[in-house]
Amino acid sequence: MAGSQAPSIERLIDCFNRLPGIGKKTAQRLAYYVLSMPEEDALKFASAITDAHKKIHRCKKCCNLTDDELCPICRNAKRDESIICVVEEPKDVVALEKTQEYSALYHVLHGVISPLNGIGPDQLTIRELVKRVNDDNVKEVIMATNATAEGETTAVYISRLLKPLGVKVTRLAYGIPVGGDLEYADEVTLVRALEGRSEI
Repeated sequence: MAGSQAPSIERLIDCFNRLPGIGKKTAQRLAYYVLSMPEEDALKFASAITDAHKKIHRCKKCCNLTDDELCPICRNAKRDESIICVVEEPKDVVALEKTQEYSALYHVLHGVISPLNGIGPDQLTIRELVKRVNDDNVKEVIMATNATAEGETTAVYISRLLKPLGVKVTRLAYGIPVGGDLEYADEVTLVRALEGRSEI
């Protein structure tokens, strides 16, 4: 039986449906909303996506996403360069920055060690982190990976690599619920987690 919608609408719905957290009904609503937009707005929306894909890449220093050689945080001379906070994803940097309590640097791993999903240390930016600690005057590395089995495994793995370099390795305190993600934690919880971090 033929579909009740035009193939181009079906493709648009399918594209939205592939986004995380977007079900079929929400994808359909988004597709029809995009179709109802003035053409100029729809073209701006499409252009923003293609523009971001072309221009956004990893920061040369911290591996966060940027459209410049260095991200705004790494370019900021007021940041404390002796401390690096290690996070799983770029969205975790956004979550921690919202607290306005952390004024040092970050390092984005772009995932966690997960053998079940075929992700080992080589697929992450761990090598770049070790090089930063070796080359720069880093005194403390805060492990801010999520409180999941994979996040814990990654934190322990990295701490074992960094300890011989004479750097202090700490872990966020458990103000963040086990199994929870940084992006969903409120600012107060994140501040308490930062303040109550402990050495691994």
